[in-house]
Amino acid sequence: MADYRCGIPFVLPAVNFFMMSSKTFQSRRKASLGRSAFIEVEPNVRLHITDMGAGQPVVLIPGYPFGAAMYEYTIHALVAAGYRAIGVDTRGFGLSDKPEGGYNYDVFADDLKVVMETLGLENAVLGGHSMGGAYSLHFAAKYGGEHLSGLALFSAAAPKHTKAADYPYPLFTKEDISSWLELLKVNRPALTDTVGERFVLPTNTLTPGYFAWLGSLGVTASPYAMVKALTALRDEDLREDLAKIKVPTLILHAKDDAIAAYALAEQMHAGIKNATLVTFDKSGHGTFIEEREKFNAELLKFLKR
Repeated sequence: MADYRCGIPFVLPAVNFFMMSSKTFQSRRKASLGRSAFIEVEPNVRLHITDMGAGQPVVLIPGYPFGAAMYEYTIHALVAAGYRAIGVDTRGFGLSDKPEGGYNYDVFADDLKVVMETLGLENAVLGGHSMGGAYSLHFAAKYGGEHLSGLALFSAAAPKHTKAADYPYPLFTKEDISSWLELLKVNRPALTDTVGERFVLPTNTLTPGYFAWLGSLGVTASPYAMVKALTALRDEDLREDLAKIKVPTLILHAKDDAIAAYALAEQMHAGIKNATLVTFDKSGHGTFIEEREKFNAELLKFLKR
């Protein structure tokens, strides 16, 4: 496993010397190396990435409280179609480091900027689910067209996840999310169950194993990252970001999403220039598994545009 600090891989010196002197090592293409790596985004804070395949890069940002392993079935499809799929675990989640602070969309976007610079990514498509979709949107607004040729928002909890006097579209009030925060501080499994009940349609045909798999993906999240990131999800307002998006944007959203209202997708579609909205009718918040084939097909269609 490589460890990138300021873009330079650090490994044991003796091992690194023999690898560098090997003709076989020197002749191997980059895509066969660094499948799993850590990239330092600030002193003593490293993000874990997975890097699979070759071709145009597609950067995948997970939703709360998962790591990028949630994209297992999406990555299969992307690599098979000739794309380079890069999953990035948000700080505090997945296998990334878990500092005490730094859990807001500005920091998340800056972390992602360091990852993209370190990997030298250009012409990338950035895709994010739920909260990951929200800060992917913020990244695209904050950094314009740098590194990106497209943006894909999957069930994104954006531009604002809680209601306001001038914004009735979200499903939740700030008080609702505050009650989740209080529950999280005393009974994390209960919150996981509460959110899990809303994640997929009650009529879905997923096997019990899928739910166990999904539940396992959130176990590695740090408790304070969960609290602080959920606070950001409650309070962040990205409405002014919509007009700043300069790249073609794909919005994949289910009509019956019980976590991020479909009305939010309509607001993003109306506010982002050159956006395409694709509606899902047989899933909830988990379009990437509930309607996996359609999800992958629509994403690949967007990539090939």
